[in-house]
Amino acid sequence: MPTSTVKSRDKVPFVQKAAFGAGHLVNNLFPGALGVFSFFLLTAFGMDPLYAGILGGLPRIYDAIIDPIIGHLSDNTVSKWGRRRPFIFVGAILSGLFFIVLWQLDPADTQLFNFWYFLIFSLVFLTGNALFATPLIGLGYEMTSDYKERTRLMGFSQTIGQIAWMIVPWFWVIIADPSIFKTQAEGVHKLSIIVGAICILLGVLPAIFCREMDQTNLEIKKQHNKKIFTELLSLFKSIGQISKNKSFMKLCAATFLVFNGFQMVASFSYFIIVFYLFKGDYGMAGTWPAWFSTISAVFTAFLIIPIITWMSSKFGKKNAFVISTILSIIGYGLKWWGFSPGNPWLMLIPVPLIAFGLGGLFTLMMSMTADVCDLDELENGMPRKEGTFGAIYWWMVKLGQGIALVLAGWVLESIGFDASKAIQSTETITNLRLFDIFIPIVTAAIAIWVMWDYNLSEEKAREIKDQLVARRGEL
Repeated sequence: MPTSTVKSRDKVPFVQKAAFGAGHLVNNLFPGALGVFSFFLLTAFGMDPLYAGILGGLPRIYDAIIDPIIGHLSDNTVSKWGRRRPFIFVGAILSGLFFIVLWQLDPADTQLFNFWYFLIFSLVFLTGNALFATPLIGLGYEMTSDYKERTRLMGFSQTIGQIAWMIVPWFWVIIADPSIFKTQAEGVHKLSIIVGAICILLGVLPAIFCREMDQTNLEIKKQHNKKIFTELLSLFKSIGQISKNKSFMKLCAATFLVFNGFQMVASFSYFIIVFYLFKGDYGMAGTWPAWFSTISAVFTAFLIIPIITWMSSKFGKKNAFVISTILSIIGYGLKWWGFSPGNPWLMLIPVPLIAFGLGGLFTLMMSMTADVCDLDELENGMPRKEGTFGAIYWWMVKLGQGIALVLAGWVLESIGFDASKAIQSTETITNLRLFDIFIPIVTAAIAIWVMWDYNLSEEKAREIKDQLVARRGEL
């Protein structure tokens, strides 16, 4: 393994790391809060479950379409403020404001009015969020060209981002607590204002403090009067080039498997806590589900991600991914013994090992995607496509997440689970626990197989970097 020190030009200052991390906190806080608040469409605003399902699905389709377009636009933008920062600044403000507007529903309005209100402002909010999030991801890929510094940057940003997942589980408790808010609707109204304001304040920080790659030798040879059709052709050409990048496709496939194996059973732990550990008594279960999620995020942020960053530096990114994924497989297996009705505290034993799965996944995959962007520049030339790469990567994540949620519902139905019943059959609970363990184990094992021959090593990445520096005429 080659060793080298980080050149001063490639080292990301702490202030920039912190600002980029703040952006990732926002990037997690929005979808986390959106997921919790959406539950209260049913209970606080009386939305029909069918309408609520449509409101959850249609905006996701729009989101998947707009992300690559925004990524492509930011890749090809020329301004004195850079390619990414103007999008991030405007997007942070718009998404924060429209998140607040989105949740000012009135329970007294008709269901049809609230349906259209929520649908329209969901699309407006997601447009602002895409303007913020997609260029932010692209910005991270270009903040440093050093192989190891990329992992340190992504690790630091993921640590800060995990704070969102420490907070979000408690939104359930706060909104539903009558001693805090008179009604759930009031809780949604006021908490959305707090979340939106925080996201605006934190979201503009990357645009103010982070610095993009020096554009002096990265001239984007574009005609500013190109027509929309020509731009679309350029976008499809970029997507075609990216789809032929085998290294990137492996990263997407591995992410799809690990993340969505986890997502498919994410709600199962909640049901197991309530219906297995506490026999369907929500009062007895209390805040245990929230603590389980929060403690998982704490372990991930302050223990697992630093260990993974060290492993990456010591053993290489691919090997760090394989090791961390194997550890998560062991953690999932331990859940069989960890979930014990006699001692709820045992559920926390598998948490640190399970946390290696997602903690390693996004820290390493985002770092490796930055390496892949260099490979793409070497093979396909300018402009660099960090924004488009980021959009496609997260499009795969969102697509898989949607599929995972559908499959999770199918699994629950097939095993006869009924949340309206306090007592589930022994067979149902046993099958629920088995699926909770074996689905993420199987998907993680397949992901290891996919990544086994990934060959963009540190040595190869440095060779690519040297060729790019020579080609650009940089010193």
